[in-house]
Amino acid sequence: MKKQLLAVSAAFAVVLAGCGATTTKEDQPATSEEVSHDDMEGMDHSSDGSIPEGLKEAENPTFPVGTEAIIETDHMEGMKGATATIVGAYDTTAYSINYTPTDGGEKVMDHKWVIHEELKDPSAAPLEKGTEVTTLADHMKGMEGAKAEIESAEQTTVYMIDYVPTTGGDEVKNHKWVVEDELSGK
Repeated sequence: MKKQLLAVSAAFAVVLAGCGATTTKEDQPATSEEVSHDDMEGMDHSSDGSIPEGLKEAENPTFPVGTEAIIETDHMEGMKGATATIVGAYDTTAYSINYTPTDGGEKVMDHKWVIHEELKDPSAAPLEKGTEVTTLADHMKGMEGAKAEIESAEQTTVYMIDYVPTTGGDEVKNHKWVVEDELSGK
């Protein structure tokens, strides 16, 4: 009986140790109060393809809808070098923003991209660096309704794209947004 109790206790200890031994990135303490745009774990890679009200299609985009291009940016792991299919092209102002998520997450620095039409009641475009805004975009958990500060602005064509990550996995559909200089011809 004593040996059985000892064996059960040892097995239980191994199970408990196994539960606590695994540490994920989310479990590790942050080394900073801020997260850069490179850390996009909470990003909704795919979207329903809905377009913000007032967004105008580009008349003569460098990469027309239906064509393919190579992604030259790394907003997320597996993006750089992937082949993108263009599903939308729009002329607007794209902003890099700094914001604190509404869900209490760490401040996100230099998030690329939120477009002018995804801001709540903005002044005329382009907004100056440091302008405080409220974002209506829902690209990441806690982004919609967050107070943000404009880091940079770029008058450009933005693209909605489909692509398969170079790291494998499911196809990303209707990804918002990449700007023109983040794509190259195929």
